[in-house]
Amino acid sequence: MTTEPDLEADGIDQGKRLIRSGGDKGLSLAERISERLQRLAWRTPLHSVRLRGRYPLKLIAVADDPFFGDVTRGQALLDGMVSHLGETQNLSGLNLSRPSFSPRFADYLHSFEWLRDLSSVATRANAVPIAEAIMRQWLSAHADKVSDPAWRADLWGRRMLFWIAHAPLILSSSDLVYRSKVLNTLARGSRHLERTADKAPEGLPRVAAWCGIMASGLMIPGGDPRRGWCETGLFRAIDSAMFDDGGTIGRSPASQREMVMLLTMVRECYAARRLDSPERLQIAIDSLVAAMLGVCHGDGGLASWQGAAPISGEMIAQCVEASGARVRPLRQAREWGYQRLVGGKSVLIMDAAPPPLARVSEGGCAATLAFEFSDGPARVIVNCGGGRQAHVIVPPPLAAGLRTTAAHSTLTLADSNSTAIHPDGTLGKGVGEIELSRVEADNAARIEASHDGYVRRFGLIHRRQVTLSKDGGDVRGEDMLLPSGRKRKRGDVPFAIRFHLGAGVQASPTADGLAAFLRLPGGGLWQFRAKDAVLAIEDSLWIGFDGRPRAISQIVLTGTAPSGGAHVSWVMHKAK
Repeated sequence: MTTEPDLEADGIDQGKRLIRSGGDKGLSLAERISERLQRLAWRTPLHSVRLRGRYPLKLIAVADDPFFGDVTRGQALLDGMVSHLGETQNLSGLNLSRPSFSPRFADYLHSFEWLRDLSSVATRANAVPIAEAIMRQWLSAHADKVSDPAWRADLWGRRMLFWIAHAPLILSSSDLVYRSKVLNTLARGSRHLERTADKAPEGLPRVAAWCGIMASGLMIPGGDPRRGWCETGLFRAIDSAMFDDGGTIGRSPASQREMVMLLTMVRECYAARRLDSPERLQIAIDSLVAAMLGVCHGDGGLASWQGAAPISGEMIAQCVEASGARVRPLRQAREWGYQRLVGGKSVLIMDAAPPPLARVSEGGCAATLAFEFSDGPARVIVNCGGGRQAHVIVPPPLAAGLRTTAAHSTLTLADSNSTAIHPDGTLGKGVGEIELSRVEADNAARIEASHDGYVRRFGLIHRRQVTLSKDGGDVRGEDMLLPSGRKRKRGDVPFAIRFHLGAGVQASPTADGLAAFLRLPGGGLWQFRAKDAVLAIEDSLWIGFDGRPRAISQIVLTGTAPSGGAHVSWVMHKAK
């Protein structure tokens, strides 16, 4: 990577150029075998011996969980059901020994995140019987049997945090045998984490595991002498999970928010002990929050990138308040890859980086050079989003399709992805290098970027230039296909440039068929016009805040690119 020196204090560099090399390598065969052997080793008598030790009689303190849970899921628990993204299991028929639910549902159940949801809608008196009933089932099925996924390091890390923060819901029983079982399992889980945390996948999973170690070290008696070792491991995991600009290596805004929440819960463990948390912890939280705010729209909510569904502005505001961060949105994430332009009440967010590496991402998308755009609280241009957080009513083939280039507001060539998506869900070859130039002027801001995702197959580079006026009422763009490399496909290659429209945006073509009027839900009106391409309005879908699909429209510009390339210009102008 090559960069020029910073020219402004907020990190916005005039004319800065950035070249990043991506990659497509997932876990090697040796690494996959090693991971499998490690999990098989959990079942051996030797590992069981390693989990032995002194068991605590109580926790030193109870940490606060500063985050509000999901009301719908919490209400379902009060009604006798566990519900997650539309998948529901009755508590009376819940069989943890022989699960009949999906891996996504299993992660929610095993993490004990549902304790937060339950505590958000119920009094302690009403919540304790429900929490204790599920806990007893979990202990019966998994406390003495170290197995996957229940004992996966990242799930134990999250579970540790939720058990400690919501201890009154699971440790209020007068049954001393039950209470002892909970505390003994907590201690065994801590010892298991100490031996497995560094073997968890790099990124958010490893951070979650070390957060659990840190929390248990603070709250289980006898852990104080090891506090320095715990902090060293936690910060090592954080450093490997974050870029220097504060973005997480998986490039998912949803994972960004989750990491903020995990580290904030660790900080609350220090507060419960009346100890000062390390300064590095708050610095990491501040960096994460600034990057997260950089991919938020005018409504305050997160945009849809890398398989994440949008998250409401209310939830983001609550997360930021709980984190204690007082930072501005990051406008140029050099390594995380998101560029933010702001003019008036308009916000434009562009993906200007290669997709995440296969080894650090699950559900990554071929979204390079896509953008989202909002006018105040109205989302005008979006990505379909939500491949990883879609409701259960979304069939798996459609959820997989949400990861494709065509599901994002960018150019597709020959109906193919800019980065390959393998049948097993991992990302393959494609975008490996990005060139980026950003210029801030008095009357407008411009991003110009290109990627090489189509060079190997078609000998064409996709270059996109987007300019946002200072008042936010004018967006101008150019999409170019430029010849590059030795391989040039003979004949014309079809292309399509898609602009998925936000929920409630009504698109009406003009009489000449060269433009369209976009009526926003709040009453605003924009005109979209293009040159050197055929304009059509087609159906599309968008994964909403609840994970459910919503019918939307999309503007599609089509044409063909000869071996010499092609050029399409377009403009969006707000009617006064």
